[in-house]
Amino acid sequence: MRGFQARADLAEALALLRARARPLPAESLPLAGAFARVLARDVVAPIDVPGFVRAAVDGYALRGEDSFGATVDAPLVLHVRGDSLPGRPYPAPLGPGEAVRIATGSPLPEGADAVLQAELAREVVRGGRRLVELLGSVPPLRHIGQVGEDMSRGQCVLAAGRRLRPQDVGALASLGLASVDVVRRPRVGLLVTGDELVAPGSAPGPHQIVDSNSLVLAGLAARDGAEFLAPLRARDGAGALRAGLDALLAGPGDVLLVTGATSVGPEDLMPQVLRERGALELHGLAVRPASPTGIGRAHDGRPVFLVPGNPVSCLCAYELVVGPLVRALAGLPDPWAFPHRSVELVLARKIASKVGRTDFVRVRRVGPDQVEPVATSGASNLSSAVLAGGFVLVDADSEGAAPGERVRVHLFDPP
Repeated sequence: MRGFQARADLAEALALLRARARPLPAESLPLAGAFARVLARDVVAPIDVPGFVRAAVDGYALRGEDSFGATVDAPLVLHVRGDSLPGRPYPAPLGPGEAVRIATGSPLPEGADAVLQAELAREVVRGGRRLVELLGSVPPLRHIGQVGEDMSRGQCVLAAGRRLRPQDVGALASLGLASVDVVRRPRVGLLVTGDELVAPGSAPGPHQIVDSNSLVLAGLAARDGAEFLAPLRARDGAGALRAGLDALLAGPGDVLLVTGATSVGPEDLMPQVLRERGALELHGLAVRPASPTGIGRAHDGRPVFLVPGNPVSCLCAYELVVGPLVRALAGLPDPWAFPHRSVELVLARKIASKVGRTDFVRVRRVGPDQVEPVATSGASNLSSAVLAGGFVLVDADSEGAAPGERVRVHLFDPP
């Protein structure tokens, strides 16, 4: 066996990734598939919304000056010429002393400049004529929506880099758009290595364990806006690992992950295999519990991550180094910050760390405002991450934190 001669600090690893991270090219998507995707270009309104003057309330469209002086005790009377409904406007212009009953959102007839609310009007029929008694007045331009009041032609409605929310997609539809240009989702490819592993859903035999990492990584990649490709699998041994990596490199992944075979044991041959197939730029992180992590490149420049096989180490490696790059390729805003909601809480039991090493410490709540490190801390015990409500990242220049200190907790649960 061989040990790590040196371990790179987390900042060095992130700087390496950041130097080459660029959003992927754009693709055009129908609006129905654009939710949560990232805009590749600014969206400039091609039309005015609304494209016509419309009623903002139910009532009567009229000339505002025709209502001046009207009161409950001394109503004014106008001739009702017809009705204006959504999609069915009144077709003729109004003259003095005339009104049209109108519904909210309906086009204002030509000649009208205001809408009197329905509660200030009383429609009657006299001598076979429709009349409206005005019980109050309304000034010109009151209770109407102007052309372009919502969005105006030439306005930048949504800026590039925005992650589209449901209301954003609705605004795009209001502009008459059928599709939108978004950043292509990164495709994440995975090679799972190890003689002892069986696929999820399989019953493990003697001395076997079920691969949980592929499912954890799939969920994390989806959170970060990526498409997770069907995992590939390889047994231990140089020949099998070479064949497995060749299959991974032949696939369409934009980010390539290999779990296992990356530490310092006799079967941990993937660092050497990656050197043969591309470049291994960094192997060994000053991070606990993900120290065997490796970062490299395929010959075509695609990033390759060698991720520890222990489940918590795998989770940690993704959160600290893989996730930021995936989010950057997806064009997400502020990709190098953690995507978790964070809170400051009081530490109930000390966190011990070592200067020169970044610690990913799983913590659980022990009160409304208190957390403590999860007692089960082994890198192979995924249950420790299940028990945890989040994690505290102890910087490399710190020896930890004492009971009573306030610490920043990054919460696993979504907002």
